[in-house]
Amino acid sequence: MAQQSQAIHQLLDAEKKAGEIVDAARKRKGRRLKQARTEAAEEIEVCRKEKNEEYSRTEQEQRGSGDVFHQQVSRETKIQLADIHRQVVTNQQSVVECLLNFCTRVEPVLHKNLQL
Repeated sequence: MAQQSQAIHQLLDAEKKAGEIVDAARKRKGRRLKQARTEAAEEIEVCRKEKNEEYSRTEQEQRGSGDVFHQQVSRETKIQLADIHRQVVTNQQSVVECLLNFCTRVEPVLHKNLQL
């Protein structure tokens, strides 16, 4: 009987040890998962920062080329406006004379539907 009691105690001790080993393994697994989550979050943050910087650089480049385009369009517009102003100054007198002649020189003409 003492031998059976001793065997039962050994089995209980072995079961208790196995439980402790399983608990320790679960705790290690939990710590590893927590560490993996932390590392993944850090990697994600680093990647996010890199992508944001890349986006900012690209945006600046696009804005820069837009400024060049804006300057070119502005320069061309000034040239065209100067040309139009020069044409106005050149042709202003002749246009005024043409309008005055048209308004002051009246030539009576019978309407084509008038039958005499």
